[in-house]
Amino acid sequence: MTILDVTCLSAAGPQRRTLAVRALVVAGLTGRDTAAVEHHLHELAAIGVKRPARIPAYFRNTFSLITHGTAIEVLGPDTSGEVEFVLVGMPDGLWVGLGSDHTDRRVEAVAIDVSKQLCAKVIAPVLWKFDELAAHWDRLTLKAWIEEDGGLKPYQDGSVAAIRRPEDLIAGYTSGAPLPTGTVMFGGTFGAIGGIRPSPRFEMELADPVLGRAIHHGYTAATLPLA
Repeated sequence: MTILDVTCLSAAGPQRRTLAVRALVVAGLTGRDTAAVEHHLHELAAIGVKRPARIPAYFRNTFSLITHGTAIEVLGPDTSGEVEFVLVGMPDGLWVGLGSDHTDRRVEAVAIDVSKQLCAKVIAPVLWKFDELAAHWDRLTLKAWIEEDGGLKPYQDGSVAAIRRPEDLIAGYTSGAPLPTGTVMFGGTFGAIGGIRPSPRFEMELADPVLGRAIHHGYTAATLPLA
């Protein structure tokens, strides 16, 4: 398992806890709007990615890929991040966080499941109690920025209302059971502003305007040379 230190924020106040990750699941093509899903499929097709057999798709990844780090290394120039909400099964129920499903796009054109396995999955070290978000879940927003032309530019911007609710995503994976303790599930994403492309820097945010708070995290992606 992978052990991470996290800050769990709830109505009871902040609490430092240990997260023992035993399983990592990356959900894909999780949009509620069929047209939006098709848009993302066309976006992926533009870089050579074939349509998966199942929608939404659930990709199991090695739990060792999970990191809170602010710097990762990737192989070659064809990788990029995706801002997503992250669902975490804890002993006291479901918690929500922020992450980036960093993916190798060159390999994605050949095998999506392999491409997901090739890059670290970065998550912020802060979690929110899902029970405190459920009633206003669709008000939450996700944003991302990339470094381009010497500065940070908007890369993704949308509402979680565009993505299937956590209960639906979990049920599709577990056949109706709760998310197992120690399981981390990435919830999927929406299209990129200006198309999918690499960047040496990725910044992301999950915001809750109802409770007036946000989770921020960012990381650099250093490119290792190809042989």
